[in-house]
Amino acid sequence: MKIHISDEAAAWYEDEMFLSKGDYVRFFARYGGCSTVQQGFSLGISKEEPVNAGAETAKNGITYFIEEKDIWYFDNHDLYVEFNAKAKEPDYKYL
Repeated sequence: MKIHISDEAAAWYEDEMFLSKGDYVRFFARYGGCSTVQQGFSLGISKEEPVNAGAETAKNGITYFIEEKDIWYFDNHDLYVEFNAKAKEPDYKYL
């Protein structure tokens, strides 16, 4: 699986999470909410360093990753993080 992050979404994370080069952003499976890939779970996001990354990508010196233990959530899909200009927040797609 791969993580794809648009330039606009990366800029949003940098501003909203006060990120600097060398920081890490984790995407993880969170109990509750709704998702198009796993019923009863949703996508969580946190600023933390990886322990055992199963997938990662870097943009503007920031590493975005998913721990190996959370790969199941994506059900063999890649994660596409784009920016929804109307909602002014990231939009997540699983393809």
